[in-house]
Amino acid sequence: MTAQTVQSVIFYLLVVLVVGSSAIVVFAQNIVHAVFALFVTLLAVAGFYAMLGADFLAVTQVVVYVGGILALLLFGILLTSRMPIILGLITRRTYFLATLVGLMVFAILTTVIIQADWLRGQIQMQPKPTIEPLGELLLGRYLFPFEFASLTLLVALIGAAYLVRRGGR
Repeated sequence: MTAQTVQSVIFYLLVVLVVGSSAIVVFAQNIVHAVFALFVTLLAVAGFYAMLGADFLAVTQVVVYVGGILALLLFGILLTSRMPIILGLITRRTYFLATLVGLMVFAILTTVIIQADWLRGQIQMQPKPTIEPLGELLLGRYLFPFEFASLTLLVALIGAAYLVRRGGR
């Protein structure tokens, strides 16, 4: 088996995982099942980033979304509800509107894919690591905006904690 064949098999496996698990997210009646399917979807998207050579995006996807956001969702769901939440607010009108919007998005994406001028042939370039140049930019040229954003987020977090604690008294 050649390297190109292995990459193709991995790519199509990731496609099946993303499409299948995202369909489960959309159609699951139990919100906990939807969150676990979202876990698989986000991991497979990180696999796409890794295949593209975007190592920083792949690691960020896993750490922020899979590690942080999904853990927050699961804790929020499991700690706030006394019984499993059943998503029973779906009517025929909801399915009709969702199908209509989905078909419109599919038509737009199909049109863009068909009309795009795609590169033909193989690109023989090996992807380079992206973390080193990003680190040099963040700690060099963009140090002040990076630190300003982090301090702004810290102040917002302290303010939110103060408001929550003050409301509990």
